[in-house]
Amino acid sequence: MEIGTIASLPCEGRTVLLRLDLNSPIDPSSGAILDDKRFREHLPTIQALAHAKVVILTHQSRPGKKDYTTLAAHAEKLGTMLGRPVEYIDDVIGASVREAVAKMATGDVLMLENVRFMAEENLTMKPEEAARTHLVRRIAALGDFFVNDAFGTAHRSQPTVVGLPMVMRSAAGLLMEREVSQLSRVFQGAPRPVIVVLGGTKVDDSIDVARHVLENGVADIVVGIGVVANVFYLAQGIAIGDPSTALIEQLKYLPLVDVARDLLAAHGDRILLPNQVAVRENGTRVEYPLDRIPHDAPIMDAGSSAVVELSRILAAAGTVVFNGPAGVFEDSNFATGTHELLRAASQADFSVIGGGHTAAVVEKLGIDSKFTHISTGGGACIEFLTGKTLPAVDALARSKQTFG
Repeated sequence: MEIGTIASLPCEGRTVLLRLDLNSPIDPSSGAILDDKRFREHLPTIQALAHAKVVILTHQSRPGKKDYTTLAAHAEKLGTMLGRPVEYIDDVIGASVREAVAKMATGDVLMLENVRFMAEENLTMKPEEAARTHLVRRIAALGDFFVNDAFGTAHRSQPTVVGLPMVMRSAAGLLMEREVSQLSRVFQGAPRPVIVVLGGTKVDDSIDVARHVLENGVADIVVGIGVVANVFYLAQGIAIGDPSTALIEQLKYLPLVDVARDLLAAHGDRILLPNQVAVRENGTRVEYPLDRIPHDAPIMDAGSSAVVELSRILAAAGTVVFNGPAGVFEDSNFATGTHELLRAASQADFSVIGGGHTAAVVEKLGIDSKFTHISTGGGACIEFLTGKTLPAVDALARSKQTFG
């Protein structure tokens, strides 16, 4: 699947519609943006378009959420980081937008209002349907080319993501290009052995990834940690205690125990789980082997001996894909597993972090530079790793076939 690149577009002096994902944590009381990571990731693409007129389309949160807000602060922050003004206009498709775009000079950057303020952008639809929306037709009329750099929304089939490539020549931004290239390498040409570490609480996604990479020979080993490991423990008939079982039931993951059991039956020799856990007893960390987990204490982390053994395996790997923590890392008493396994993973020849909370931990630990690639899109990365074609990437590929 070939997608266009910025280098292939004759952008100089032309108007480029640039889809970014600047969705960021916001302080509800002040409206201040608390983390500028996504802004930093997009800077190279904006700078690469310095000889064009750049009209930014982006979003913040979605309807019904407390952080669903306007983008005035986003434009101000981006301008500060770019070192040049970013004009903000509180409209998406109105006459004021057309007037502002008409006045732009080469090198200007204009940010439109939160595209999710438009009802159509919150709908999921096929590219052909999206191309016919009022939103896409009006936005497409503003520019000469479309560049999608929003990997964080690449798994969404929404109008600005999949509709615009259907009606105009389009390309991937530098971030999107890098994400697709590095994640594709996991499936082809990655140094062996390939180890995929799946943790956190999104067990349904993790089970899908485990199935795909095991059945298709992508991974040599899958390591389950966090709640993912707990589901596999139940599949093995291990009593994980009432609190941890209740959490799985609350998250509606009990049906996945049977799926995990099938995976263990088919690929048990390639699935590794911690052989020791850390629980919280009377507010402190206490470690137990799997056959002695207390019935009334919640599992909070992998045990120390298990972390040592798994760390040794990860550090010796050719490739490690790491997605999701080993426990409740927000509590320093139970952060050991997540921190030490990440440090070990960073020693692999080719190492990938699947975005989300794990990416934030890596940055906090100061070891982000040791990883080959840190994805900016947790959901998009996971969907990519399940072997699915991302709607945004497919739309870019189809655009290249149609418009060159």
